[in-house]
Amino acid sequence: MKTHKIILVLVFFFGITLGITAQKSKKEPIAENKIVTFYIARHGKTMLNTLDRVQGWSDAPLTPEGIEVAQFLGRGLRGIDFKAAYTSDLGRARQTANIVLTTKGDKKIPITETEGLRETNFGSYEGDLNSKMWGDIALYLHYQNTDDLFANVKMKGVKESLKVVKILDKLNMAEDYEEVRTRTQNTLKTIAEKEAASGGGNIFMVGHGMSIGMMLSNITGVEVATSHMANASVCKVVYENGKFTILSFGDMSYVEKGKIK
Repeated sequence: MKTHKIILVLVFFFGITLGITAQKSKKEPIAENKIVTFYIARHGKTMLNTLDRVQGWSDAPLTPEGIEVAQFLGRGLRGIDFKAAYTSDLGRARQTANIVLTTKGDKKIPITETEGLRETNFGSYEGDLNSKMWGDIALYLHYQNTDDLFANVKMKGVKESLKVVKILDKLNMAEDYEEVRTRTQNTLKTIAEKEAASGGGNIFMVGHGMSIGMMLSNITGVEVATSHMANASVCKVVYENGKFTILSFGDMSYVEKGKIK
């Protein structure tokens, strides 16, 4: 008889426990990952771009032309609802993001700055003439001139060039290809996972020409051929179920669309 009562008590106790657990699971469902679509833009043209000087972690404000192209991009992106925006913490990227979103009419969109999206650090070449840096790279790699170097600078060429910059850098601050790619990809993946877990959506991002190319170079699992990104051009990238897909690279159609509005 006592054994029977004990069994009834245990059944009653575990029944309550299971009921509470079930209620908790109903109130706290596991969030499903959703599709995240990134619109990754290069910043507008700056003073250092115009002067043809090396611009990595060094910075300069946008020129009137750079402001205008950012405004064109903002107009061209109208009709796309952004959930959030992310930008490099460098001034030219931050300025571009603010202009684009203000022009688009998204003043209330939260903007998160992160150093993970910075351009490549060129060390002691920062602020120097591009012709000086690329000329030194060409000589080190035994090219007769920069034209011969640029004719061979594809993916492998960029890797070799940044390796040379790191060797010649007198400040010991320059980054090589793998350092930049790891830094930027880790940042993009962290953002993608966060936004997917919170429901997905469209995300606006502003970064830098060379580092964007490295960030996307093998983000799909294979090396992807990238090209020069014009100021305010856009890469459209989708993140779903832990995988990235590149839909476009260096697309200027949003800027062109913004010019006619």
